[in-house]
Amino acid sequence: MSSNLLRKFKLGLPWETQDPFLFCVYHMDHYPKGNDQMGPDASLDGRILGNDFTIKDGWRMYHGHHVPGFPYHPHRGFETITIVNKGYCDHSDSLGAAGRFGQGDVQWMTAGRGVQHSEMFPLLNRDEENPLELFQIWLNLPKKAKFVEPHFKMLWHEEIPIIREEHAEIKVIAGQWREQMAPEPAPDSWAKNVEHKVAIWNIHIAPGGRLVLPNAQTGVNRSLYFYDGDTLKLDGMSIESGEGADLDPQFETLIENGSEKAHLLVLQGLPISEPVVQYGPFVMNTQPEIEKAMEDYRLTRFGGWPWPYPDQVHEREKGRFALYPDGREEVK
Repeated sequence: MSSNLLRKFKLGLPWETQDPFLFCVYHMDHYPKGNDQMGPDASLDGRILGNDFTIKDGWRMYHGHHVPGFPYHPHRGFETITIVNKGYCDHSDSLGAAGRFGQGDVQWMTAGRGVQHSEMFPLLNRDEENPLELFQIWLNLPKKAKFVEPHFKMLWHEEIPIIREEHAEIKVIAGQWREQMAPEPAPDSWAKNVEHKVAIWNIHIAPGGRLVLPNAQTGVNRSLYFYDGDTLKLDGMSIESGEGADLDPQFETLIENGSEKAHLLVLQGLPISEPVVQYGPFVMNTQPEIEKAMEDYRLTRFGGWPWPYPDQVHEREKGRFALYPDGREEVK
């Protein structure tokens, strides 16, 4: 087994990614009990509301003023994949779609030609704390798919395969783990074509456990993020919690865990290999396309906002659900 650790890096905010991924961020917030508005039952004094990204008392408000989260904002030219391991996210968008997902659910949203959405974190529990653990991953779209129709898809926790090996558990969110395939991604995604080898694995390894990452074809990019635990060895090379590594996936990688349970995220895919020009929530191939995206948003608001509030949250009693633009509703 050959050593294939190409480089190590610190996990910042956001995490470094490789083509076809654009962005990855990890949120772990230990929210307190919720109040009647589903916000924190705690003082907000000392916070820069609307731009609160500094951990204070174990949590942040982000762009929320009452409920933590991200009120309406636009996207064009890529996809967001939101993994909520703990807590809940309330989604609303300019297509009229909405949802509440969490406790292991994943939302896959193709922004395509343009969409507005909000992502709020309602604190549903009044009598106990409301921890939130969430990843958001941005997956690029190739030039030919930048203007596809927006699409909203739910991967419910119950439908996502979890592989249990002797020392590890692997949640297969995209791609495949050995012979096990993930649920279908969004229809216009770069991940839709299996030849692109896109994979998203959330991995948990027991203390002292071992796991072998399977190999993939030459030319694929693979990044491993060690976001919680103590120490690991990758083919004998040490990596600490809070570090990431780019790996050469043409070789298998032996992971040997230390004394604490290890939590990892792996992102993999064949690069799109096209120019990337990004301005905030717009990702295109050229600067004129970015300017056109900004102009289109000013003129159309990507369909407007059909909800009463920019920081829309759903009724507290509402469970996990997805309301699609065609009016179809799934309830979990």
